[in-house]
Amino acid sequence: MSRDELAQLLEDVKNNVIGIDQALNRLKDLPYENLGFAMVDHHRSLRKGFPEVVFCQGKTTEQAAQIFKKVCGGLRCTLGTRADEEVYKALREIYPEAVYNRLARTIVVCCGEPPVKKGNVLVMSAGTADLPVAEEAAVTAEVMGNEVKRTYDVGVSGIHRLLDNLDLIRWAHVIIVVAGMEGALASVVGGLADQPIIAVPTSVGYGASFNGLAALLTMLNSCASGLGVVNIDNGFGAGALANAITHIIKRV
Repeated sequence: MSRDELAQLLEDVKNNVIGIDQALNRLKDLPYENLGFAMVDHHRSLRKGFPEVVFCQGKTTEQAAQIFKKVCGGLRCTLGTRADEEVYKALREIYPEAVYNRLARTIVVCCGEPPVKKGNVLVMSAGTADLPVAEEAAVTAEVMGNEVKRTYDVGVSGIHRLLDNLDLIRWAHVIIVVAGMEGALASVVGGLADQPIIAVPTSVGYGASFNGLAALLTMLNSCASGLGVVNIDNGFGAGALANAITHIIKRV
C-alpha cells in the first residue's frame, strides 16, 4: 500500500465510506520493510495482537539491534528471545529501559501503553535445570499481556511438591508444563487439571533422553486429555500459544 493509498484509506474512514474494522482488515496486508538482511513485518501486531518477536540467536549484534529498533520504534512492547549479553548492551544504548532476563535469555522493551491483561497463565517446571525454558515461556506470556505465576521444581520424583500447588493449578486459565528427563510431569498435571495444558519437553537429561526426544515422545503419547505439545526447549512457542488461548478467553 502506497502513501497515497493509505491517505485515501484514512480519508474514507473519516468520511464514513468504510468502517474502522474494514480499514484494519486492509491494513493487515501492508508490506514489510526490507533491511537487506531481514524483512521486518511491521503489521504483525494487527494480525496477531503482538509485534514481531526478534529471535536473536544466529544474528550478529548489529543485525539484532537494527531489527529490534525497527520493530519497537519506541512505540510498543517488544520481545527479543535467545539473546546474549552483547545484544542486550547494544539495545540498552538505544532503549535504557530494556530489561534482560539472563536465565531466559530474553530482552523486553516496553514502550507506550502496556498490554491489557488477558488471562492467568501458570508455568510449572519439573526441575531446576528446566528453568531457562520455563522462564522463556513465562516472560513471553507476561509481555504479551497475561498474569503469570510460577511454580518450579515440582517434578514427579517428589510428587507431594506438586500436590501442594493445587490452588495455583485451579487459578490458571492455561498451564505450561516444562520437563526434561522422561517428561512425566505433563501427564500427571493433565490428570489433575481441566484447563488447556501446554507441555514443553526440554533437552535436560542423561544419554538415553536423547537431548529431549524421550520427553517429547512421552508427552506426545500422554494418556491425559487436553494436553498439547510444543517442540523441544521451545519456551517461547509455549508462551505464545498460551497467549492465543487467553486472548480468546478475554474476547468471550
